[in-house]
Amino acid sequence: MAERRTLMDGVWRLLLLLWAISIIFPVIWILYQSFRTNAAFFQDIWALPTELRWDNYSKAWNDYNIGKSLANTFYYVGVSLVLGTFLTTLNAYALTRMNFRGRKLIWGLIMLSLFLPGINALVPQYILMKTLHLTNSLTGLVILDSFGENVFFLMLLGGFMSSLPKDLEESAFMDGASIFQMFWRIIVPLSTPGIVTVAIFKFLGLYNNFLGPFIYLGDPSKYTIGVNMYQANMKMQYTSDWVTMFAGVIIVMIPLIIFYMLFQKRIMEGATMGSMKG
Repeated sequence: MAERRTLMDGVWRLLLLLWAISIIFPVIWILYQSFRTNAAFFQDIWALPTELRWDNYSKAWNDYNIGKSLANTFYYVGVSLVLGTFLTTLNAYALTRMNFRGRKLIWGLIMLSLFLPGINALVPQYILMKTLHLTNSLTGLVILDSFGENVFFLMLLGGFMSSLPKDLEESAFMDGASIFQMFWRIIVPLSTPGIVTVAIFKFLGLYNNFLGPFIYLGDPSKYTIGVNMYQANMKMQYTSDWVTMFAGVIIVMIPLIIFYMLFQKRIMEGATMGSMKG
């Protein structure tokens, strides 16, 4: 048994190493290619740069209008993250901590939606956005992603909240606390690890979201960073300025790297505690 466990540990470590290499190596390759000249890149794609061409980054920033697209992304992600996380927390509280007629039916319909491909909602969703004059608008995109509940996040936070003891709310109710006071002063503080976990997943999903902004934003001045880099990639078939493109990719990755470095501990704690409560 001990030998089998040792073998399995070795296999898992090998798989983890291969997984890390498959992610880290392409990033390192793109990084050092971003410091080369375009001519040197086409001569030998594996050669290391003989000199660091920092001007590739300034050229990418200016040519691809990265500053404007990052500002659009931060507005879209920031507002959607705060509003969407609050609404998910509120919905999870209502569906797990409150007793009202039709609650089980609502949960059943929510579970049923897991079996429906999300692509089926694109056409009626676009018609609704078009009717409400919310297309080609970052605010409209914020409304769509904030009020469009994600079933996975609702289940995750709902499972966390459902494990909290009922005695706390009953005691608060006896002391005269309202429903919102119980939600804000008791449930939210106790559910912080689960809320942090949901917020992290939401942030990563929003920052990397491509399909929504690509469909609903037609004005280049309103592009998010994902759509902007896609348009830059489409230009490569005419310009083939790959080193500038690589520099743009590295710039786009910096916010995610900073986010991970700042919240690494909270990411691990939130994911672990959320799974334990769920």
